[in-house]
Amino acid sequence: MRMTVLASGSKGNSTVIASSRTRVLVDAGLSCRELLKRMAQVNEDPAQLDAILITHEHQDHVAGLSVLARRLGIPVFFTEPTHRAWVRMLTPRTTMTYAQWLDRVQQEKLARAERVPHDYQGAAEVIVGTLPTPPQDPEILSTLCAEAAEEEDLTPAPKADPTDLPAVEYFQSGSNFSIGDITITPFTIPHDAADPCGFVFEAEGIRMALATDLGYMPPNVKAALKRIDVLLLESNHDLEMLKDGPYPWSVKQRVLSRVGHLSNDATAEFLARDYDGGAAYIVLGHLSEANNAPELALLAAEQAIGGRMTLLGNRVLLAQQSAPLGSICL
Repeated sequence: MRMTVLASGSKGNSTVIASSRTRVLVDAGLSCRELLKRMAQVNEDPAQLDAILITHEHQDHVAGLSVLARRLGIPVFFTEPTHRAWVRMLTPRTTMTYAQWLDRVQQEKLARAERVPHDYQGAAEVIVGTLPTPPQDPEILSTLCAEAAEEEDLTPAPKADPTDLPAVEYFQSGSNFSIGDITITPFTIPHDAADPCGFVFEAEGIRMALATDLGYMPPNVKAALKRIDVLLLESNHDLEMLKDGPYPWSVKQRVLSRVGHLSNDATAEFLARDYDGGAAYIVLGHLSEANNAPELALLAAEQAIGGRMTLLGNRVLLAQQSAPLGSICL
């Protein structure tokens, strides 16, 4: 199996999970162009992708989803609540006050009045809201038809539906499913989204897991991350940097909450107390550019596992926002 992190961070996330026969893209949080560019940098052929798998509907995980899925013609796998939330996000409802509605109606009436010709059969005025008798003069009729055709040509073509996808497949958290020869186990994570999930991928006796965007480590996540060979785990922020950083207090509260993001300390605590030590590689991901430093995240994780003799074989890597991480192959 192979894990290739194309991007990880607050501005966009995407990872390729591949077996010898199947390739799945987990999240599409960059533009289609940027995703294709990064795949080319690490020799991943986008034409070989079998599906896109979505963890949750936040923009840094779905920014390029529609365009990429349509371009490649591949299905997208969501939970049903995540798909509904994504559709609502791309098709927001517009509201207006009663006064705004009246003003809009009046403007539409005036616009219709200006489009009606005044120079046939000596008419002095046109009453808004009524249909005038069609002119009988063939020359006037010809002019009106030409103007109508010209106006129709100028009407902009309707935009493509941003929620249109080649195919949509639903899965449920806690229930295994397969894409090709990869068995996928989704598990619920605590985050402020409709139905966020992490994943365990298994093929050919190798198990890889992805767990980012979670405010804390609940028992179900700890259980899911047992016997993992490659683990992509969130280490989002340094607590002191976040508290002293540029974010508004409301955003800081969200990040620190139990549906926010894991701090370096929380990740280190999991690695020191609950992690079983089975992974050959631990990849630290979703690092905040404003509230973390790679050196701090790496130091906290290495110190957490460094004192346990059974874990000395672990290699800790850092996923970046700005560039893809080289493929991890087992």
